[in-house]
Amino acid sequence: MAMAKTALQRLKTAALIVLLLLFVAPFFVVLLNAFKENKAITSAPFSLPTVWSLTNFETAFTKMNYFHAFSNSLTVTAGSVLLIALLASMTAHYFVRNNSRMNRILFYTMVAAMIIPFQAIMIPLVKIYGSLGMMNSKAALIYLYIGFGSPLAVFIYHGFVKSIPAELEEAALIDGCTRIQTFFRIVFPVLAPTTVTIGILNVLWIWNDFLLPSLVLIESVERTLPLSTFYFYGTYSADYGPLMAALLLTITPVIIVYLFAQKFIIQGVMQGSIK
Repeated sequence: MAMAKTALQRLKTAALIVLLLLFVAPFFVVLLNAFKENKAITSAPFSLPTVWSLTNFETAFTKMNYFHAFSNSLTVTAGSVLLIALLASMTAHYFVRNNSRMNRILFYTMVAAMIIPFQAIMIPLVKIYGSLGMMNSKAALIYLYIGFGSPLAVFIYHGFVKSIPAELEEAALIDGCTRIQTFFRIVFPVLAPTTVTIGILNVLWIWNDFLLPSLVLIESVERTLPLSTFYFYGTYSADYGPLMAALLLTITPVIIVYLFAQKFIIQGVMQGSIK
């Protein structure tokens, strides 16, 4: 029996190592090829560079207009994440504290909306908002991210708000607080771990998203970092060296954020599963 458990444990460990390698391998391929010339990349993409050069990074940095694209990505990501957290937490609180039939219908409708794939609605979305003149704007992109990101955020917040005793809010109301003051002084601080988890998940999603910005942001001056990597694709060829460097410059900031914040993601998801 003990030998069987040991063998099973070793099998699980081996499977996890294989999965880890599968997930990490693309990143290391990009990392290695970011220092190579195009000829070396096409001839031996998995080999170490013979000469470690930063030329690709200099080309990518200039051609992407990196600081401007970084500013666009930061504006869109920060604006979307902050508004999603604020609006979703207030919506979930309202649904929990006003448990009417209509609110239950609205809540379940928002939850059901999470299963609709974006690809099924992207063409009608572009046609409708394009006819309204709302394309090619970071504000329009933030508005769309709020719409697509709020259902999951409301769902997560909903479970946490139910665990907060209503007596805390009643005591604050008796002491003279308004409902808005009660929410921001009592409820929202308690939701801080959930807010951090939702914020990090949305940062990872919005920062790396390519499809939605490619439909909304048409002019090059509005492009985010993932869109800027498209500069290195031609009609019949691709400039692979600078492209790999551009990909590395794009994903590095969000990897750093994730490495520092992963414990909050795990903690928040585990607490949410318990509640």
